[in-house]
Amino acid sequence: MRRGKWRDRDGLRRGVYVLPNLITSGCLFAGFHSIASTYNGNFEKAATAIIVGAILDGLDGRVARMTHTTTRFGVEYDSLADLVAFGVAPAFLVYGWGLSAFGRWGWLAAFLYLICGALRLARFNVQVNTVEKGQFNGLPIPAAAIFVASMILLFYYLGGSGGFKHFAVLLGIYVLAFLMVSTVKFNSFKDLEPFRRRPFNTLVVFVFLSLLLAAEPQVMIFVFAAVYILSGPLGEVVGAIRRRRTKFKESEKPAHGHDAD
Repeated sequence: MRRGKWRDRDGLRRGVYVLPNLITSGCLFAGFHSIASTYNGNFEKAATAIIVGAILDGLDGRVARMTHTTTRFGVEYDSLADLVAFGVAPAFLVYGWGLSAFGRWGWLAAFLYLICGALRLARFNVQVNTVEKGQFNGLPIPAAAIFVASMILLFYYLGGSGGFKHFAVLLGIYVLAFLMVSTVKFNSFKDLEPFRRRPFNTLVVFVFLSLLLAAEPQVMIFVFAAVYILSGPLGEVVGAIRRRRTKFKESEKPAHGHDAD
């Protein structure tokens, strides 16, 4: 009986919207394809699949909002697809590519990335209506996955082959896991309206960045992901400095007033 009430409340009895959920299914398939490619030792193809999944993940939400087809079912399905495409697939990929050589520290880093990604998704679903608009609370799991995938693509673009063992990879995965469950604020870019009038220089910048991305995709995707990840901690530092200066100025005002008397 309770199940029937839930079905009526969510509208599943009337059906689901095909287009956004079909795109979400494509994201889920990309995650599965990445896992299969990693299993077969094709790390470059696995990383490419994660990037494709990230593009589809960005499309499904935007399509749902633009067509007013956002549902609770779609939100839950999207989270499950994200966990596979940006949690399981990158963890499996980076473990096979560079972490397995570190023994227990390697699989611990891969699992920590996975569980922090799952916690990040669960927290997002709970806090979706309480977090400040235009910001994410913690590093989004797709951004972490894009960084992992772009790092591997850059490695092969620069002439690397096989796997890669370096302490920086191990440390980087631990940092990504920490940022996902942290309270560091990251820009969500959801307030960007593509059909809104913008200054002419904005168009020039976007065209220039698009040309760079088309010319050197492996390099630019890694650069964009790295800059976005660094923007969160740097923004926190800048915000803390500004708050400290404001607090210092406010504490100085009564003192100057007392001297004037």
